[in-house]
Amino acid sequence: MFAGTGTALITPFTRDGDVDEDSLRRLVRFQEDNGVDTLVPCGSTGESAMLSHEEHLRVISIVRDEAKRAKVLAGAGSNCTTEAVQLSKDAEDLGADGILSISPYYVKPTQEGIYRHYSAIESAIDIPIVVYNIPGRTGSNISVDTMLRLAELDGIVGVKEASGNMSQIQNIIARRPEGFEVISGDDSITLALMAMGADGVISVTSNCCPGLVSEMVNSAQSGKFDIAKSIHNKLLPLFGALFCESNPIPIKYVMGRMGYGDGSPRLPLTPLSDNGRAVLDPILDDLGIA
Repeated sequence: MFAGTGTALITPFTRDGDVDEDSLRRLVRFQEDNGVDTLVPCGSTGESAMLSHEEHLRVISIVRDEAKRAKVLAGAGSNCTTEAVQLSKDAEDLGADGILSISPYYVKPTQEGIYRHYSAIESAIDIPIVVYNIPGRTGSNISVDTMLRLAELDGIVGVKEASGNMSQIQNIIARRPEGFEVISGDDSITLALMAMGADGVISVTSNCCPGLVSEMVNSAQSGKFDIAKSIHNKLLPLFGALFCESNPIPIKYVMGRMGYGDGSPRLPLTPLSDNGRAVLDPILDDLGIA
């Protein structure tokens, strides 16, 4: 359903700090023109934590309005279940094809609490849900057993796995029910996961390199791992450099260089440092990224 290449879209801002709607629309077109299958607004990369509720819904609305081919998987998570339910309903009302729902952060729920959180969302909406497991940001991990339990719910169709735990992800791939998608949440291990049977990626890097990431994923899906490996190796320095500082600081800088917004995130995130630019600029130059 959401297999292939998804882009965790940045939210471009103007110099005054407002959502740059023109840049966001151009970014959507850039993604579609370069083969991206799914657009993911208002995730971690989209600075959802720094958007007001009204801005959050406006960003989803713009992406939904501008997208002509790609599916829209809207970020709609919260550490408060009632808020996550309402935001998910709002995203459904705006025409999203599905929602990406981060595991409750900060509060460190039990595995039963995580299950009940997602069950409440699943019962409240009629569009599919992709679970987002990223323990480095949430402070808690969704275990294999809990993920497989969630996979039995009709409305939960996949997981964006960003735990970095290869054993855990392999176990989910091996034991998942038919039709449940496992999507990489980490560009640097996407190819390895797809070799194990994963279904694609929700990528940070594809903001600036949608064509290359799409070609890598499409090649892996077709079993052309020699081509996929060549692209992976080409992009590997960028995969790492885009996390030289907290995401989305580096990718916002790159997209600003390319003319999508002013290149800065919102506080408490800060613009890319001089040291970060020293890491990124040579790689961008080598790849021919403006």
